[in-house]
Amino acid sequence: MKTVLSGICFAALVLASPAALADSNISTLSLQGTGSVSAEPDMASITTGVVTNADTARDALTANTKAMSALLDLVKATGVASKDMQTSGFSVQPQYQYAEKPDANGYRQPPRIAGYEVRNALTVRLRDLDNLGAVLDQMVSAGSNTIDGINFAVSDSSALLDEARRAAMKDAMHKAELYADTAGVCLDGITSIAENGGYAPQPKLMRAMVAEDAMSSPVPVASGEVGYDMTVSVNWEISQGPCD
Repeated sequence: MKTVLSGICFAALVLASPAALADSNISTLSLQGTGSVSAEPDMASITTGVVTNADTARDALTANTKAMSALLDLVKATGVASKDMQTSGFSVQPQYQYAEKPDANGYRQPPRIAGYEVRNALTVRLRDLDNLGAVLDQMVSAGSNTIDGINFAVSDSSALLDEARRAAMKDAMHKAELYADTAGVCLDGITSIAENGGYAPQPKLMRAMVAEDAMSSPVPVASGEVGYDMTVSVNWEISQGPCD
C-alpha cells in the first residue's frame, strides 16, 4: 500500500512473509517520513570566467591571462577571501574549420585548424548577497564573458538539517500511529531507523534585489530561499490489540 501525504511523503505497510510469521510470529510496519525546512541563503557560489580566441594558442592564452588577471583582481577587491576562490576549469583547444563542399574529385578535405580557444573558469563564493548584483556587473566589466550559474546556500546548514531530521521523524511517527489505528494493531516498538539522505539545498520562493536607480542598477538577482529535505525510514514491530 502506498499513500501520498502533503505532496511530499509516502508510506507502506509491510507484513512479514508467511515463512517469517511461522518462525517468529512478528509483524512489522515499515514506512518513510520526510521533513523539509527553508531559510534565506547567506552565501552564493558563482562560476565565472574568460573565453578568448586567436590564430595561435600563444596569442589566445596571452589574451586570456590578461583578462583573467583583471577578473581576479576585481574579485579580490570586493573582499572575497582567497579560500573562497578556486580555479574550476582550464583548457586550450584548437578550433577546426570544415570544408563546405567536396573537391573536384568528390572528396572532402580534412578539417584544418583555424585558430585556438582558451577557457579559464573561476568558482567564487560570495558571502555578501546585498552586493551580489553589483559584483556580477563588475565581473563582466572586468572581462568575464562566461557566467555559468548561481547557486545559493546557507553557509552553516547543520541546524537546518537537524530540524529537517526532527520533522521527518515526526512525520514517520504520525503516519505510523495513523496506520496502526486504522488497521487495529499496536505499535510495540521501533526496530530500526535509517536516514536516506538527499538533502541538497533546493530553491524556494524568490525575492528580487534591484536598485532604485534603474540607470545605475546592478544585475537584478533573486536570492529567495533554499530548502533542505531529509527522509528517514523507520520499522516498527506491531501486534494485535488491545494496546497498552
